[in-house]
Amino acid sequence: MRRRSFIIERPELTDPLAEIVTFLKPRAPYSKWVTAAGAWRVRREEIGHVFYCMMLDGRISLTVDGEPPLLLEAGDFVLVPSSFGFTTQSVDETADDDASSKPVFLDNGALRLGRIDGPPDSQYLVGHCVFGSPDADLLVALLPKVVVVRRDGRLEALARLLRDETLARRPARDIVLERLLEVLFIEALRSTAASDAAPCLLRGLGDPRLAQALRALHQAPERNWSVEALAQIAALSRSTFFSRFHNTIGTPPMEYLYRWRMILAKNMLQQGTLSVAAIAERVGYGSSSAFSLAFSRYSGQAPAHFARATAKGNDPAGAEQPL
Repeated sequence: MRRRSFIIERPELTDPLAEIVTFLKPRAPYSKWVTAAGAWRVRREEIGHVFYCMMLDGRISLTVDGEPPLLLEAGDFVLVPSSFGFTTQSVDETADDDASSKPVFLDNGALRLGRIDGPPDSQYLVGHCVFGSPDADLLVALLPKVVVVRRDGRLEALARLLRDETLARRPARDIVLERLLEVLFIEALRSTAASDAAPCLLRGLGDPRLAQALRALHQAPERNWSVEALAQIAALSRSTFFSRFHNTIGTPPMEYLYRWRMILAKNMLQQGTLSVAAIAERVGYGSSSAFSLAFSRYSGQAPAHFARATAKGNDPAGAEQPL
């Protein structure tokens, strides 16, 4: 008697980081090339803006409010997904007071800080990222408070391209710089996944056990998940999985699932192609009423009201460029 063989095909697991980046819709339209020499200091208050700095040459000090000072050197990249106040300043010479240095615009398109004459001690690109997602705040909450990548080979290659493009003044330079900065943003997040950053989604993706559970959860958010089911996928006991997930990502598994379902629901409501009932089913709720209750608790308004409000389309306002 011929024995039947069964092949169980496992679906390709979703990449959670790719989904996060897709939903964030990052752009980097604001950038400045800054050169500096001697003693200088710049203080900025950029509440809620996404700040980044890519060191091209030399070194500077960056202090984000509430965080210890960071020494940034050539090849280093820093991203502050939700920036508060921050200070950049010279390292080898200290400014006399706490006042911000006034930049001078140079003929080559750069801004100069500190001493005007002579070669610069440091050069860097600085600016704002813009997230096109209607739920960027919640997505940003899944990222570290400060992302720092130091002398990563791939980032250094991107930094060289950025430096060359900044200096060359070729046609469409601003467009090329924006695209390179978007790639830099994604590459920095990928690098952080393998680091010892503060609890966040990226750290979870760097943990092989948790990454399996995260990918399964993102692959089928409509499934009736439990901590036990996710722990089984991660090949961990329930208690070990719960503790490891919470400590590594910064939120309990079911709270993470709830947040992700709401992110998906907001995106689908914004698109306006599905009914509330269809969206409820796609994000794991057995009825429209249960989904409406959960969504209202999360967003402060019913799904139908949110859909009507976002249909009007409100673009984020432009932001002043930082130094």
